[in-house]
Amino acid sequence: MIVHLIDGTYELFRHYHGLRRVPKDQDRPFGAVVGVLGSVLQMIEEGATHLGVATDHVIESFRNELWSGYKTGEGIDPALLAQFQPLEEALATMGIAVWPMIELEADDALASAAFIASKDTRVHKVCIWTPDKDLGQCVRDDRIVQVDRRSKTIRDAEGVRAKFGVSPALIPDYLALVGDSADGYPGMAGIGPKGAARLLARYGRIEDFPPQVLGERSELALLFKKLATLRTDAPLFRNIDELRWDGPTDKFSDCCERLDAPQLLTRADKAIAAHV
Repeated sequence: MIVHLIDGTYELFRHYHGLRRVPKDQDRPFGAVVGVLGSVLQMIEEGATHLGVATDHVIESFRNELWSGYKTGEGIDPALLAQFQPLEEALATMGIAVWPMIELEADDALASAAFIASKDTRVHKVCIWTPDKDLGQCVRDDRIVQVDRRSKTIRDAEGVRAKFGVSPALIPDYLALVGDSADGYPGMAGIGPKGAARLLARYGRIEDFPPQVLGERSELALLFKKLATLRTDAPLFRNIDELRWDGPTDKFSDCCERLDAPQLLTRADKAIAAHV
């Protein structure tokens, strides 16, 4: 059994900005939603049986209380924000397990789902579909891997080491040192990717650094590490069978009509017929 965990927030952004190349008169208000549903259906058509999608129902999370500069929904196109809830509802009617996150982030949901799924001996592999650097911390050997749809690469533990110069377990420490502009924290001034990798190779975790390495910045580095560390305790599901796709619900037909995307219903019906 292979479990596919999908970053719905990233996929929605990807399809939304891809549609910016579409002429205005051909654009649809929920075009990005249709695009994400199409991508998920393609995975099913190619053999995926167990899937879950995580979204940021609310962009802000508990991390905003820890660091004032942490990412918010400010600056995001309202037309994009308006598609989050329709996406969540559409995925549910399509029969896909979906986790709309509020207090935690979609990345925390992916980390939690990977942790839960990996405890099931029936699961051969867990694929986390996102390019986000912080998900690298969830990779375990070649059983939990990160799939970057953008670069068409699959990163196992060796792949994480090759890209960042550190093991998956040290990704939060690495990001604390170099920063993550997408999430809104700057890291340690004067420490770049190579310098961070060298420090972590020499000393291990930030907690084990000699005091003189970071000096008065140690406390700030540990705060950034806390921001970068994903939660794995979200109670998303109890049994991996809850992620099995058994076809669309009866409401999916009306959903496709509202989205002006009848082709999705046709594809879903064909996909479930092929699965039986």
